[in-house]
Amino acid sequence: MSTRDSVTITDLSVEAYRIPTDQPESDGTLAWDSTTLVVVGVDAGGCHGLGFTYADTATATLIHDTLLEVVRGRDALDVEGAWQAMVHAIRNLGRPGIASMAVAGVDIALWDLKAKLLDVSLLSLFGAARDEIDVYGSGGFTSYDDATLRRQLGGWVADGIPRVKMKIGRQPDRDVARVQAAREAIGDDAELFVDANGAYSRKQALMFSSAFAELGVRWFEEPVSSDDLCGLRLIRDRAPSGTDIAAGEYGYDAGYFRRMLEAGAVDVLQADASRCAGLTGFLRAAALCEAFHVPLSAHCAPSLHAAVACACAPVRHIEYFHDHVRIEQMLFEGALLPCNGKLRPDRSRPGLGLSFKRDDAKRFAL
Repeated sequence: MSTRDSVTITDLSVEAYRIPTDQPESDGTLAWDSTTLVVVGVDAGGCHGLGFTYADTATATLIHDTLLEVVRGRDALDVEGAWQAMVHAIRNLGRPGIASMAVAGVDIALWDLKAKLLDVSLLSLFGAARDEIDVYGSGGFTSYDDATLRRQLGGWVADGIPRVKMKIGRQPDRDVARVQAAREAIGDDAELFVDANGAYSRKQALMFSSAFAELGVRWFEEPVSSDDLCGLRLIRDRAPSGTDIAAGEYGYDAGYFRRMLEAGAVDVLQADASRCAGLTGFLRAAALCEAFHVPLSAHCAPSLHAAVACACAPVRHIEYFHDHVRIEQMLFEGALLPCNGKLRPDRSRPGLGLSFKRDDAKRFAL
């Protein structure tokens, strides 16, 4: 990079892929049989930045039709400027949802590109608060029979991940028995988390929080809808001591996270860089958590979150989500695997440390 001209963004590309799940999956409020991956490329100065998000194909269309020309021609080192320009460009489309996920895919590619232009890892670019970060195995879908539930959660613990999460809420009358089965599979020492995805009423959530606590559950995610901040605060105040109430994965901007924190609605905030307008948005969520003295947990996409999670002091752990782990291991060279329940970003690889296996992904292309 001998001149400023050498870092001008020259091109942006976007592709979408739909990857079937390995078996039908569901949680307390949704069922699905595939995951859509949107992959973004940004070129400047002879380097290629890679970004991705798990979203709808409409996200790829929005990137191509709206954000491409916003980013092309900008200085690749000025990620904040490009982020602000993209946020302004989606003003009339609405900030939550697909628009923020489109910004996320491009923003992640821009950070990857900047680190590659400077020939450093993304963690080195951000500055490390730690070298590795805890993960928790996440799956245990409500569509699983008990044998599959036990096998998956018990397998993670056997592989050295000492905390696991399961889905609940689709058949409330079976939830306590399913949590009991999970506890038996993972033993007494592993941490057990549950996620209702907002399926319960307030009184149901209070009732189940006590029953789950007796089985050693220490994390109760979205016991009621994340839109019900008063309900979340109620559960947080009345749940058994030692049970963390968590929510925030559907946050798309700093205002959402601020309102949740101001309401005292959670013990742990969640944020997802693939949704909250990228790594730039995740950094804003982390700053809010630091200001409110509330820990942060990264939602899903573990290889995407590893560097930024290690860079942000409030981050407690990353969700090692079954679907995304399977996709990242299948389609990205350099995808991280946990060791002793932790992910360690590879600082010898520039940027995110990932490269997309396009040939392997062709069969899933849309």
